[in-house]
Amino acid sequence: MALTRFERFLASMLRGAVGMLFAVFQLLAPRRGADRSVRRLPPITNPLLRVPAMRLARMIRRREEAAQVDKLIEEETGGEDVLEDRLPLLGVPFTVKEAFSLQGMPNSTGLVSRRGVISATDAPPVALLKRAGAIPLGVTNCSELCMWLESHNRLYGITNNPYDLERIPGGSSGGEGSILGGGGSVIGVGSDVGGSIRIPAFFNGIFGHKPTSGVVSNGGQFPPPSGQQPGFLCTGPMCRYAQDLLPMLRVMGGANADRLSLSSEVDLKRLRFFSVPHDGGSPLVSPVDQQLVQAQRRVVERLEADLGVKVQQLKIPQLKYSFQIWSAMMGAPGKDGKQPTSFAELMSDHGKKVWPLWEMAKWTVGLSKHTVAAIGLVLVEMFQRAQPTQFILQQKESLQKDLEELLGTDGVLLYPSHPHLAPKHHHPLFTPFNFSYTGIFNILGLPVTQCPLGLSAEGLPLGLQLVVGKQQDRLSLATAVFLEKTFGGWRDPGSIATATTQLDTSRGMSTTT
Repeated sequence: MALTRFERFLASMLRGAVGMLFAVFQLLAPRRGADRSVRRLPPITNPLLRVPAMRLARMIRRREEAAQVDKLIEEETGGEDVLEDRLPLLGVPFTVKEAFSLQGMPNSTGLVSRRGVISATDAPPVALLKRAGAIPLGVTNCSELCMWLESHNRLYGITNNPYDLERIPGGSSGGEGSILGGGGSVIGVGSDVGGSIRIPAFFNGIFGHKPTSGVVSNGGQFPPPSGQQPGFLCTGPMCRYAQDLLPMLRVMGGANADRLSLSSEVDLKRLRFFSVPHDGGSPLVSPVDQQLVQAQRRVVERLEADLGVKVQQLKIPQLKYSFQIWSAMMGAPGKDGKQPTSFAELMSDHGKKVWPLWEMAKWTVGLSKHTVAAIGLVLVEMFQRAQPTQFILQQKESLQKDLEELLGTDGVLLYPSHPHLAPKHHHPLFTPFNFSYTGIFNILGLPVTQCPLGLSAEGLPLGLQLVVGKQQDRLSLATAVFLEKTFGGWRDPGSIATATTQLDTSRGMSTTT
């Protein structure tokens, strides 16, 4: 479906206005120093930080590591297989998005007024990981109240991307993406209501999975979802290695994981693959970066060459309305008729009411306790339509029907994770609707896996989403393993920096690109 003349006009006007605002931003933004050699993390020197979680657990069970669990191993009389079944993640370190309860750790979700909140219990998926033998290292940063794609708040500050410290790690699970991408943790717990697992996984070159809705408990998070949001919010695994996704999901899902038939073998040669290169040209969303377009084409080529399948190229016109669908459904009342809790109410956290214009005025002089993104969301909320239009509801229903029929029980859809590579800090303020590439699948309730696909010319992660039918999570997880073997999976950002610096030095240059 081509853009109408009015939509093209709207797109031109919007991009022109954004361009002017961005020019002002660049003029006023503080300049970074000239030393570009510290833009990435140093190389990982401890080989254990490069080991997948399941292999690390196997090493521990075989006493190749972690002397502190030797006593437990000695007490187990059933052998390694029994220990693996009972404690599949024995000794594996993991981190948790700070929005989740982890006993004894902060649970502020980046809100200054919750500075002193300490969790007394564990969120259900966190408890299940601990019960499986995993060892929590701590909690990681997120965006204020988990509703922005940059992990920045006035309590902890701003989180950096390990591939380029001047760029964002995504959000709202950006702290998880950053620490995993940088090799500081083995596996992690994230949540996703609009892409908050998949966007950080993409920007930080790791794997992330948004499960089928309702499989993993969303309990123990702040803020809790309301209205229809409980059906859109998903808790899921994040990790550097594709092989760790399935066992993590099996543990985190508890008894519900049985619905996914995760033990069933997947024959990739018998699956049907589809590729959609973009959303059809929404005037609100940026065009997809050509490096991402080319990366998706390379995936199509390898699927066809290596598996002997035919990847069908598609255009899905309803995707052009992804942001409108997501926004309308997130603001829709629940089955009880109650409206979802407003963002302004969440920001006040039962305290003094937040007045966005006053907060914006305070922010300009550095006195607000909130980020400009959070204040902006409250301003947008003030003018947002309360009920979805009939047209948007029709687009949502037809898209749901068409995708469910297309994917069935053996279909895999390739779709960009985001139209841009990891942006520089604060730049998403000028492209606020780009998350709709991920957010639409929360509304549809479909499971999605984000897969890294190597690096761009700038040394930033490439990637794409694998979308499958409800309860067919194992299909995207198996495809992710194939793509990891084919394209190399996660890359150590420090090693990239070292290799590039050495190359530049050999050419008589001293900068790191």
